[in-house]
Amino acid sequence: MPDKAHRKRGDRRDGTWIKDVTGLQTVMMHLWPKRTDCEVYLNDTFDATELVKYIEKKNAEHPEFHTTMFHCIVTAVARMMHEREGMNRFIQGRRMYQKDEISLSFIAKRRFADYAEESLMVLVPKKTDTLDDVSKKIYGDVKKTRARSSAEGIDDVIDKFASLPRPILMFALFLIKRLDFFGMVPKALTEGDTHYTSVLLSNLGSIKCPSVYHHLANYGTNSFIITIGTLHKEEILMEDGHREVRDVIDIGATLDERIGDGFYFARSLKLIKHIMAHPELLDQPIGEPSGFDYNG
Repeated sequence: MPDKAHRKRGDRRDGTWIKDVTGLQTVMMHLWPKRTDCEVYLNDTFDATELVKYIEKKNAEHPEFHTTMFHCIVTAVARMMHEREGMNRFIQGRRMYQKDEISLSFIAKRRFADYAEESLMVLVPKKTDTLDDVSKKIYGDVKKTRARSSAEGIDDVIDKFASLPRPILMFALFLIKRLDFFGMVPKALTEGDTHYTSVLLSNLGSIKCPSVYHHLANYGTNSFIITIGTLHKEEILMEDGHREVRDVIDIGATLDERIGDGFYFARSLKLIKHIMAHPELLDQPIGEPSGFDYNG
């Protein structure tokens, strides 16, 4: 990861300017400056059989603390982002930047009801964190969120902006988008905002929905969105040619194709699939190499 202490001309508060990009990427940044013009969507079915066994064993050994499928996927994604730094990039102001830290965001409902309030949550894992550390952070943050009686942090900022008269709100957001172009949006507005995280995860399986395509946004620095579907049984063809009913989960990913190519994206998702097939890797610090054979 870039060193925040050694900022150079052209760097942003949240990222280092990458100057050695390909000519194609430079042209694409000018021809298609909007992130929503450059979306690529990948969808795959992940074998979660070994991961289900791993979670069941872990929860049986430690019944006082409940590990979930979502916790495991978040940790797997964090491991992938550490190993594949090219996935932690963004384009803004027609320039490409490398993010200084890995941040994962998701939305938590305060109650499981149609019109229940939602809160934005951001997780910044350390290189030394394991699944247990990530699980405790998510569990603790969600518990605190659902215990709150009113919005705080970025939720409170959004509510205040929404209460402004329409002309003033339009002008204020116009200024913020211009500041966003130059990387000058105040930290008070970007901290805790999912638009400024490395990856946004949407756990649709928790509400019994399949993984779906989710659009990117032109505002902010988020270049990567993952949607997680419902865990279910499915007959799949194994490597030795026989068919077997396995636990599977559908995962969709929307990315900004300007930060990399399909080959790099596909390999990154294969790494997540590898981690899910070898869940013991989740007990290791996320900053450690996975040992995955990318040529296999």
